[in-house]
Amino acid sequence: GAGYVTGIFGKWHLGDEPAYQPDKRGFDEVYIHGGGGIGQTYPGSCGDAPGNSYTNPALLHNGTFELTTGYCTDLFFAQAIRWMDSARKEKKPFFAYITPNVAHTPLDCPEENYKHYTGKLPQNAARFYGMIETLDVNFGRLVRQLASWNIERNTVVLFLGSDNGGTAGVKIFNDGMRGTKGTPYRGGTRVPCFIRWPDRFAGGRDIPTLTAHIDLFPTLVEISGADLNRAIRRQLEGRSLLPLLEGSTASGWDDRFLITHVGRWPRGKTAEARFSGCAIRNSRFALVNNSQLFDIFNDPGESRNVITNHPGTVCDMRAAYEKWWMDIQPFLVNENAVGPAINPFKALFWKQFGGGPTAEDLEVMKPSKTRQGTATTPVF
Repeated sequence: GAGYVTGIFGKWHLGDEPAYQPDKRGFDEVYIHGGGGIGQTYPGSCGDAPGNSYTNPALLHNGTFELTTGYCTDLFFAQAIRWMDSARKEKKPFFAYITPNVAHTPLDCPEENYKHYTGKLPQNAARFYGMIETLDVNFGRLVRQLASWNIERNTVVLFLGSDNGGTAGVKIFNDGMRGTKGTPYRGGTRVPCFIRWPDRFAGGRDIPTLTAHIDLFPTLVEISGADLNRAIRRQLEGRSLLPLLEGSTASGWDDRFLITHVGRWPRGKTAEARFSGCAIRNSRFALVNNSQLFDIFNDPGESRNVITNHPGTVCDMRAAYEKWWMDIQPFLVNENAVGPAINPFKALFWKQFGGGPTAEDLEVMKPSKTRQGTATTPVF
């Protein structure tokens, strides 16, 4: 919207059926892999092209697979830079959504990067940090490219770095946080976020205000001047971060509750999952699994359960969580959904290149008793 051309480069993971692909969800340029990670396949609508790997992957480019040469992170950034260059030459404002699959499993990085960490770290951690290095190098390349085009100062660069929390690197460094990916503790829900816009924001500032990913869309809407219709505005649950980014204090920033549920409960077990893998936050406290209260100000590592010390806070949090849980029930539309017999990404690949499912593919395609999902963080 607002006259911008839009492109996605990397991971989508929001549905592999044609109706849910990014070209049907607002993107003009699409350069992606399938499923959760390159080469991964699960029953239903979550799978990549057959036999794919991080090096020389088959990538879907505007509806057609391309057989590439190179490492996946390099490929995604290179295509994004080519596309941005074309947009800038045509004097079109652009939104580039670059979503590398690293450091998602499988842990696979170029051998040169792996050697940088061998002998210093365990094998999995060495490959994990080797993957992170490819992201660091390419992000630096992107920022330098913006500068060489002389558009660096008037381009908003937003960096989010995590895979819903730490994974293979947490034993090396986890910033003192409890938990990992797949848990409702801070180690599974807190991610770094850096936003840069030299013409508008002063750099070198840390904004400690409690924010969430749901705030990014309202922020970009305000920055771009997009005009949202009433139906879309009714769905917005986040807040624009622009006042905070421009240096305003958080004194007028009303406190609120942010709710996270890890999800992934067994099919038909929604009620039993009510308080399993959940957390509710305000600016000071976190109530985890309805049984542990942590004072984040004084205990950022969530090591001391103070639930008996703050009964009023716990009561308010439980009431807010209960309302949220009831509100979301009508929207759990995929609880009993039956996925496609053959993953759409694979079917499209075979249509283009020939072939069909192997015995291994057929085994993976068997229905699962567990609903696949990812962490969700709505706001109340």
